[in-house]
Amino acid sequence: MSRKYKFRDQEAVYFVTFTTIYWLDIFIRQEYKDIFLNSLRYCQENKGLELYAYCIMSSHVHLIIARRGRPELQDIVRDIKKYTATSIIHAIQNNPQESRRDLLMWLFEKEGKFNNDNERYQFWQRHSHPIELNTEEKLYQRMEYIHNNPVGAGIVSQPEYYLYSSTASYGGLSGGLIEVMLI
Repeated sequence: MSRKYKFRDQEAVYFVTFTTIYWLDIFIRQEYKDIFLNSLRYCQENKGLELYAYCIMSSHVHLIIARRGRPELQDIVRDIKKYTATSIIHAIQNNPQESRRDLLMWLFEKEGKFNNDNERYQFWQRHSHPIELNTEEKLYQRMEYIHNNPVGAGIVSQPEYYLYSSTASYGGLSGGLIEVMLI
C-alpha cells in the first residue's frame, strides 16, 4: 500500500472507499446491504466509529468516518471489511435465490488464492485508500461526491431519493437507515 494512503492522524476525519473484487455488483440485494449497515451500527455502538456520511453503491461503498477512543481507525476498517466479507459470502452461499452463486464463489476463491491473508476467499479489494479530510473544502467536496454518486450512476434523479445513503439525514428527511453525525 502506498504511503500516501494511510490513517496517519487517528483524530482526523477520513474518506474511505471499499470496493468489491472485479467491481462485482454485489449490493444489488437488500440482504447484503443490510449486512453492511449492521456492521457499521455495531462499530458505532462498540468500537467508537463516528459515521458522518455513507453511500452503498452496487459494487462499492463510500464512507466519511472518524473514531473516538480505541481501537485505531485502521483496525475498525479492517474489522468492518472482514466481518462483512465473511457474512456476505455466507449469505451468498446460503441464498437459494442467488442466481450468480457459483460464479461469485468461484471469483472470490480465485482472487483469494492471491492473498495470503485469506483463509480461502477474497471479497473486498485490499485497499480502502483513506484520504484525510483536513479542510472544510475537502470535507464538503467528498460529502457532495458521496451523495451525488447515485445520481451520476443514473440510479436516481435527486440524491435524496437514494435510500442507501446519508443524504436523507442531511436533508432533514426521515427514514435514514443508520444514524450519522451531522457536520
